[in-house]
Amino acid sequence: MNTTPQQGQNQMPSVVVVRLGDLVNYQEGAVVSRTLVKRQTGTVTAFAFDAGQGLSEHTAAFDALVQIIEGKAEITVAGKPLPVEGGEALLLPANQPHAVTAITRFKMLLTMIRS
Repeated sequence: MNTTPQQGQNQMPSVVVVRLGDLVNYQEGAVVSRTLVKRQTGTVTAFAFDAGQGLSEHTAAFDALVQIIEGKAEITVAGKPLPVEGGEALLLPANQPHAVTAITRFKMLLTMIRS
């Protein structure tokens, strides 16, 4: 009997060991994202940013955990710029404006907690 939830197209397979840096690829001049897990209670998305690329300031209704896989970026939260690099993590509080700018090419995981 299969008790594993159905995986959507491009979602991460279950019970398979993967290298985090291999989950999404860089693309010149772009930000690339891939949803790895999508559930009613939250999502996990991998991002790859080319150097100089970013996400403009926005807000989210839920807390989100950002885990930097590799590279360097600046994440601005409520006007406060925070330098981050591979191996570091940051909690983005709900309803606080935030933005992301890649200093070098970098990859991150974003875990959105919907509760």
